[in-house]
This record gives sequence, structure tokens and C-alpha cells, in this order.
Amino acid sequence: MKGAGDRALTTGLLAIGQGAFGLTLALFSARMSMAALPWLIASIVIHWGYFYLLNVAYRLGDLSLIYPISRGLAPLVVALAAQIWVGEVLPLYAWAGIVAISVGISVLSYPVLHGALPMGGVLAAVGVGLIVASYTLIDGMGVRASGNAVGYIAWVFVGNLTVAMYVFPRRMERLRALPVKTIALGLLGGVISGCGYGLVLYAKTLAPLGLVSALRETSVIFAAMIGVLWFGEGPRARRLVAAGIVAVGIVLIAGHG
Repeated sequence: MKGAGDRALTTGLLAIGQGAFGLTLALFSARMSMAALPWLIASIVIHWGYFYLLNVAYRLGDLSLIYPISRGLAPLVVALAAQIWVGEVLPLYAWAGIVAISVGISVLSYPVLHGALPMGGVLAAVGVGLIVASYTLIDGMGVRASGNAVGYIAWVFVGNLTVAMYVFPRRMERLRALPVKTIALGLLGGVISGCGYGLVLYAKTLAPLGLVSALRETSVIFAAMIGVLWFGEGPRARRLVAAGIVAVGIVLIAGHG
């Protein structure tokens, strides 16, 4: 999405890739419990906000600034909310690991304090972070209520096809003008992100939501490296420091398991 010339169309392509992944899963999974339906609907609706704000945020700032802010908030918010709402109480060293991961992620966004990102970009990134925390909790509850994790995962991504149904009808001429490579990258990105989040959802049936969320956000380090190597963003030293702090957090969380 960050490297795309037309982010709206890329959003639609990502949604189609995720939808194709979901439909494939749906063909091979049993029916989920209807008890999960309210959570599923809430997840689909809130993902609309996620796609929209992510589009806005990447229009206003660098990948290596937007991504750390948007993902760094989620582990702490999810862990706190899960303790209050779901009653998942974590030991002190697990909290230390979650805090370490959030601090490591925050190190990457240090330039924001010096005006490297406009206020609009900061607000959009914070909004994305809160939405990520929200759908993490919603999907965590939904997949547990579903009685069939694979079935719930499938329909979460099938629901994202509604985003494509909104994006494409008014942009068909622009879609036809896109290079084949751009279309392929968008679709592949959707499939890969579907696989990744599908694994996250399955993990929520096996471990506390706060821990799963924290480990998931270690992807920020990979995103920062992509920002450096692919988009030429810097500096590199801060990313190495951040990666080390996140690694410490992972070790602490692993001790909980």
C-alpha cells in the first residue's frame, strides 16, 4: 500500500486477495457456531475503518514511522483490555515482555517527536493502532466462541470482499490501466496477510490475547527493515537498537509459555 501509486485500488486488491484466501478456507472447514456471528459482523465493520485509516496514514508519512506507531499501541491496549474485559491476568515477566516490545517499537518512531511526521499522520497512525487493538479483541472473542477456528477465520476474510465491492465499481478504468505487476502484488499481499492474520487468530485459541498481540507486533521490525532496504528510509542504527529491545521482550514472553 505504501509503494502503490493508487492506494484505493491497492486496498481493493488486498481485500480480494484476503477474500480468495477466506473462500478457499471456507470450502474445507466446518460451519462455525452462530454464537460467533455478532463478533464476526463487528470485525468486518471495524476492518473498514482499518483499511481507510491505513490508507490515509501511508499517504501522510513513511512506512517506518507510520507502522511502528500504529502497531506499537496495540499490545499494551490489548493486554490491558483483556485483563479487564476477559479476565486474562498475566504474570509480571509477561507484562515486562509486552512493555519491552512496545518500547522497542516506539524507538522506531522517535523522529516523530522532532516533527518528521505531520500531526495528521500521527493521528491517523494512532487511530490505526486503536482499531488494531479493537479488532484483535473482537476477533479473539469471536474465534473462541465459534467452535471452529478455521471457519471463523474463513468468514472474516470473506467479509473483506465488501471493501473490494465498494472500491472497484467506480474505478474500473483505473483498474484496467494498472500494470500487471501491481495487480499481482496487491493480490499476493492480500493472500499473505490473510495467512498471517489467520495464524494469529488460531493462536488466540491457544494463548492469552495480550501475549499473542505482543508477539504479532514483532512484525514491526521486519517492516522497518523493509522501509530501509526497499524504500531507502533511515536511519539504520535505531532499527538495530529497536530490534534488540523487541528480542528481549520476545524472550520474556517465551518464558511465560
